[in-house]
Amino acid sequence: MPKLPQAELDRALRDLPGWTVKDGAITKTFKHDSFPEAIVFVNAVAHLAELANHHPDIDIRYSNITLALVTHDQGGITDKDVQLARRIEEIRKKAGVPA
Repeated sequence: MPKLPQAELDRALRDLPGWTVKDGAITKTFKHDSFPEAIVFVNAVAHLAELANHHPDIDIRYSNITLALVTHDQGGITDKDVQLARRIEEIRKKAGVPA
């Protein structure tokens, strides 16, 4: 799967509130009300990632979870990253986590 051209990446990010490019990955920090709530979110993301066979970098800072998505074997951001970000946004909305 090839890296996304910049114009396509820009278009995709417009539909992903709060996601930005940092250090060659698309990233977003999700703020939760408590540590247990944050871990439930991490577990849901882990389940999605396992189903997609595409695993994000996850940074847990108490109730703040930062995700970074990049397709390492392609050397950059691909459609796999964008699709997983979209699925993560779907579970975020269902869980009532603010954007």
